[in-house]
Amino acid sequence: MRTPILPALVATLALSFAPAFAEEGFVELFNGKTLEGWTPSSENPESFSVADGVLVVKGGKSHLFYTGEVNGGKFKDFELKVRAKTFPGANSGVYFHTVLQAEGWPDQGYECQVNSTHKDPKKTGSLYGVKNIVALAEGQEVPKGGDSEVREKAPSTDGEWFDYHITVQGKRIVIRVNGEVTVDYTESEGGPGDANFPGRKLGEGTFAIQAHDPDSEVHYERFAVKPL
Repeated sequence: MRTPILPALVATLALSFAPAFAEEGFVELFNGKTLEGWTPSSENPESFSVADGVLVVKGGKSHLFYTGEVNGGKFKDFELKVRAKTFPGANSGVYFHTVLQAEGWPDQGYECQVNSTHKDPKKTGSLYGVKNIVALAEGQEVPKGGDSEVREKAPSTDGEWFDYHITVQGKRIVIRVNGEVTVDYTESEGGPGDANFPGRKLGEGTFAIQAHDPDSEVHYERFAVKPL
């Protein structure tokens, strides 16, 4: 008696067409095809596009906010896994606990910096303006505001995909780049207390991706969340 091959073939095909980043408990917020579930700010919305399964962030200052249905579009405690790639001189960022905003830099929430070689010394792995991973160019000084850890180079490298893992639980924020913890921060009562950013504090909200300037290009191929 011959052994039917159809079940085995179906199983093989199912594995072949399974989502590349399928992971238990995580929901992909970017479908790799369109900007469905995301809303750009009114300034320079053309800074965000999708090509070959990748979210391309390139153009003038703008922000792309998650406005889809997952968890009602609001997140408090969560794990977020992002896969990104910078190009020379690029600057971007991933915001959390923010809200849809038509113009300007987001007033609410924290930013996790995405920057390998941009002139801003605050690099990938920073909780921007609070706990900074700093790489200084010649003549630069350690930036004011927040605590800074000075390194020779950013934890990310231009032209190479890197994994960004952001966890928020209670008052604690942990940031990992390619598995390395770059920030482990517990928010004090009332937030960091920066008068220039009164909305920089934990609460709840959505995510946003930053387009920083016309000369900056960053690609994202994964944006997945696991509510806690």
